[in-house]
Amino acid sequence: MRLMVVGGGGREHAIIKKLKENKSVEVIYALPGNGGMADDAELVPIGAKDIDAIVAFAKKNKIDYAVVAPDDPLVLGCVDRLEEIGVPCFGPRANAAIIEGSKVFSKNLMKKYGIPTADYRVFENARDAYEYLKDAPIPTVVKADGLALGKGVIIATEREEALDAVRSIMEEGKFGKSGSRIVVEEFLEGPEVSVLAFTDGTSVVPMVSSMDHKRALDDDKGLNTGGMGTVAPNPYYTPEIANICMQNIFIPTVKAMKAEGREFRGCLYFGLMLTKAGPKVIEYNCRFGDPETQVVLPLLKSDLLEVMMATTEGRLSEIEVEFSKDSAACVIMASSGYPEAYKSGYPISIDPSVKDNVYVAGAKLDADKLLTAGGRVLGVCATAPTLEAALSLAYERVEKVGFENAFYRRDIGARALMAKEA
Repeated sequence: MRLMVVGGGGREHAIIKKLKENKSVEVIYALPGNGGMADDAELVPIGAKDIDAIVAFAKKNKIDYAVVAPDDPLVLGCVDRLEEIGVPCFGPRANAAIIEGSKVFSKNLMKKYGIPTADYRVFENARDAYEYLKDAPIPTVVKADGLALGKGVIIATEREEALDAVRSIMEEGKFGKSGSRIVVEEFLEGPEVSVLAFTDGTSVVPMVSSMDHKRALDDDKGLNTGGMGTVAPNPYYTPEIANICMQNIFIPTVKAMKAEGREFRGCLYFGLMLTKAGPKVIEYNCRFGDPETQVVLPLLKSDLLEVMMATTEGRLSEIEVEFSKDSAACVIMASSGYPEAYKSGYPISIDPSVKDNVYVAGAKLDADKLLTAGGRVLGVCATAPTLEAALSLAYERVEKVGFENAFYRRDIGARALMAKEA
């Protein structure tokens, strides 16, 4: 089979490595991919949002199956366009991808169908938002309605911080059209859990739960990032809680989308908060999370391509999707200064003994040299029978990877280990 994966980060690298395990795969094209994927896929310099060029490439190269991984092309209708020329895809159509593309839509969907989430208000102009925030409970959460590279959510611990968030999003246009509407949301407390799920619009198959580490520095200090590391499974996500989530959140969400004429097929990401009142949805994503994918897919024992195709074809209930009982850990190595200003262009060294366990996100090839080309450069991963062993092995492997100005958190998994001991 001739496959195409749209996207270019660590998530896509993890997907490509897993798809390669299927013996029927003849070639995998990565659009655009990155230099660190060159040994695993053929890189094609077409941006993930260039839908016309993606469709033309798929047609010319007789692609048998496509995986559209990032949010932007999904919301822009990449799957719809590829399906129009007869290329089956993993990923939702645009009318279902709106579950991530518009926070207003997703909050209203949850309210309509009784899916537990934080209380909220929607505002279409800054003046009304300011008026509401004069007396609103603090802390509060301010969210841009549309896609904002994962940076459109501000947790305001002070009233002035909430007002500043409204000002930057709505008046200064920090996120462009994505900030034309905002959601002001109740602040929830409790452990956070990420659960990715395969769904074909009817059946729901949750993957192994995970725990992300968003802050840039140890002890959860520093700025929010796209994720500095992950572990799986998440110890807070017990079988009892998993059952509650399946009955009260996962199945109702998929049914709600179908009832709205927006059948969702692909990977639906549930960002959850385990509050004292029970699990609640913080956010939905219409695709695999990053870097959650880098710990979840290595634990998948089933063939990923077969699972994806069953999802696309509406026969997910007919196959068995099996995950290992092991644990997994991923440590992100980033460029110093990330998530703000940082320098790129430094040579990356990866010892051959750990190459299979490194997922590259921000790199480029210059002749035969692999150079840094992003904030989050790569993820170093490991699986083992216990979380302790997985973390130990991941950090051992980090020592075999290097580039100038690299930094990483040294406490990935610490909270998870404490939770396991409690």
